[in-house]
Amino acid sequence: MTDQMRAVEVAAAGEPFELVERPVPEPDEDEVRVAVEACGICHSDAFVKEGTYPGVSYPRTPGHEIAGRVDAVGADVDHWDEGDRVGVGWHGGHCFTCDACRRGDFQGCENAGITGLTFDGGYAEYATVPAEAVGAIPEGLDAVDAAPLLCAGITTFNALRNTDARPGDLVAVQGVGGLGHLAIQYAHAAGFETVALSRSPDKEELALDLGADHFVDTSETDAGEALQSMGGARVVLATAPAADAIASAVGGLGRDGEVVVVGVPGDEVPVDAGHLVGTRGAVKGWSSGHAKDWEDTLEFSDLRDVTPEVETYPLAEVDVAYDRMMQNEARFRVVLEP
Repeated sequence: MTDQMRAVEVAAAGEPFELVERPVPEPDEDEVRVAVEACGICHSDAFVKEGTYPGVSYPRTPGHEIAGRVDAVGADVDHWDEGDRVGVGWHGGHCFTCDACRRGDFQGCENAGITGLTFDGGYAEYATVPAEAVGAIPEGLDAVDAAPLLCAGITTFNALRNTDARPGDLVAVQGVGGLGHLAIQYAHAAGFETVALSRSPDKEELALDLGADHFVDTSETDAGEALQSMGGARVVLATAPAADAIASAVGGLGRDGEVVVVGVPGDEVPVDAGHLVGTRGAVKGWSSGHAKDWEDTLEFSDLRDVTPEVETYPLAEVDVAYDRMMQNEARFRVVLEP
């Protein structure tokens, strides 16, 4: 193998992407090196591009949806071998010693790393990552499909499985986009009566094809009223970052229902506290997960044939790929293939 690799880096906050050559990194004793086969582009990569996340050091290579194979292991790593198919997501390792880690809440680690933010990510041919931040990819799952599941997939899958919804319950997915088109598939595969809520009536056919039992055009119909006419939702998974749409969905909750926010809007979400009191309802948020969570996500996705709709680009076309994602023109996820 060569001792040089291609990587996309951001030299400083707000600077353009630059495709550079740099030495292939050597893993530290507690790290593995991954030969990147695919890396998804996520809206959160703007934190690096625009410098809006505190503490990012530059130059930095973004990318936290990494699918590939273990290429080398550090001296202290004994649970991964060269050639293993692996993925790396947002959660870039934990300290094992803070209060959250000692309780097993690795996602809440006070000193957690973030792939592509606190260390270089997957917009490159190789990446070194902490060994505990690596999860196995099933052999039957293509790397291009696996990459977005390490962020959009785990976020929606993990959020749904950590609710109290049971098969047969009414579960609504607000938004049919990068997160929502996966959430509909997971909700259907889990046995929920699945409702797709969208302001885009042209997405009805897609939503039904993905597994939705009902489609509500919220540009014409109030989401809360529609859900109440179906008996009230046990869960509304809010995937589109629109404060007014989330607020409307709150009115659709049934008894002990909950709105789970995974798509964060820029504006505050007004909540009808009276409706929450009357239904014992709740509004809460959910973030991604750690390596075992995305292993579970990938295994379930492989088992039930849940795959993202993707557009692929080479590293040299990172500007086009990133702009399509940022302008919401991609349908629905964008993946780089180094």
